[in-house]
Amino acid sequence: MRKVLPFILCGGAGTRLWPLSREAYPKQFHRLTGPETLFQQTCRRLSGPLFGDLFVLSNYRHRFLVAEQLEEIGAPAKNIVLEPVSRNTAPAACIAALIAARADADALVLLTPSDHMIADPGAFARAVEVGVPAADAGTLVTFGVEPDCPHTGYGYIETEPGEGPDRKVKRFVEKPSRKAAEQYLDAGGFYWNAGIFLFKAATMLDLLKAHAPHLLEVCHASLDMATEDLTFRVLNGAYGDAPAISLDYAVAEKAPNMRCVPLKTSWSDVGSWEALWSFLAKDAAGNVVQGEGQVILENTSNSLAFSDHACVALVGVENLVVVVMEDAVLVAAKDHAEHIKLVVEYLKGAGGDLALQHNRVYRPWGWYQSLNRGERYQVKCIMVKPGGKLSLQSHHHRSEHWVVVTGTVEVTRGEEVAMLSENESTYIPVGKKHRLANPGKIPAFLIEVQSGAYLDEDDIVRFDDIYQRSSNE
Repeated sequence: MRKVLPFILCGGAGTRLWPLSREAYPKQFHRLTGPETLFQQTCRRLSGPLFGDLFVLSNYRHRFLVAEQLEEIGAPAKNIVLEPVSRNTAPAACIAALIAARADADALVLLTPSDHMIADPGAFARAVEVGVPAADAGTLVTFGVEPDCPHTGYGYIETEPGEGPDRKVKRFVEKPSRKAAEQYLDAGGFYWNAGIFLFKAATMLDLLKAHAPHLLEVCHASLDMATEDLTFRVLNGAYGDAPAISLDYAVAEKAPNMRCVPLKTSWSDVGSWEALWSFLAKDAAGNVVQGEGQVILENTSNSLAFSDHACVALVGVENLVVVVMEDAVLVAAKDHAEHIKLVVEYLKGAGGDLALQHNRVYRPWGWYQSLNRGERYQVKCIMVKPGGKLSLQSHHHRSEHWVVVTGTVEVTRGEEVAMLSENESTYIPVGKKHRLANPGKIPAFLIEVQSGAYLDEDDIVRFDDIYQRSSNE
């Protein structure tokens, strides 16, 4: 059997898992179920003998996160394609088909999200293998999860009766009412729509030509004019003219003789805190505890508690979601977890960074975290990875004092270059060009004290950057 080319869609924001998941660091990059992130688990599932080279289609702002997490699991980072703006799954499918078709029009493409939890990777691979003959014959194949409850947060696929390993798709159904979902389970032949598709590149391009010709034209132009940025391929800005439409709406609902392969394993799209609670193992009282902070449960049942650092106690409650981050706390009824996106919309409208950034902000060289801030001062902790190097920069409004806590750093200060070790420090006056780098083998940690009239991150003038970032990144 020939190889299937996996294309992972990695551009989601995961707003319903706020405050853990935020736009700058969304849920697919978090370790929700173990030592590896959802994205890394997806990559693992797609690395067996059935699959060919891995491709990742990601938002431009997440490019360094994608590359770093691939490196962590030893996966090649050579096929990362970047969207200049976020779009839906139909443009993504078009880009995947165009890339695959340039090498082989008959290449088989598996389009899959990056943020799903699938309990049995072997069962997933077997389902893909079942779908290969139909896809090879020119059929669009999707994968349906056998439902175990009348869930109203998922779309459904209705299939026609059959005895074979796959089923003919009758129709797609949007998120139903509770009553309708119960009827689907009683009737049989309905599956949760996992949003995973298998197709021949030429098949997808023919379907797009017939049902979404403008989308195909725009994506073709964007890929033709793509540029290289370090090891990334960046789609041209014309991609922004593609309609933000799902593959279901653009193509799947109109495709003739579409087939559905049942996916016989526990599955979740981790679309909410309730979905995460439903998927994970629970204690005798039905509770799930996550995070690195201490969680105390007393007379508590059917709840989820997450703490990234603080001690959290739940006493005499049930059916709650409690999430404690350093800069935000969420308390919600578990059956209202879907409504958290309204909180995120409010925060976006109110301004500020709570919907966008965590208190710890990740950069390709490491991260920084604000420890304290007041009028005309801010204290940060900075971690620089081995080999990491900040941009050569200056500031109009602030001075900085760096104290090395752990490791060794190379400091550029004007024309001077010096090495600093633990307990050594340096001062950067306003307007002075400076740079920080870690030439060592272990992470370097520093305390930075900023002082000045304006302390926000947009007071950075970049002169050189090995990551080729713009001044506003």
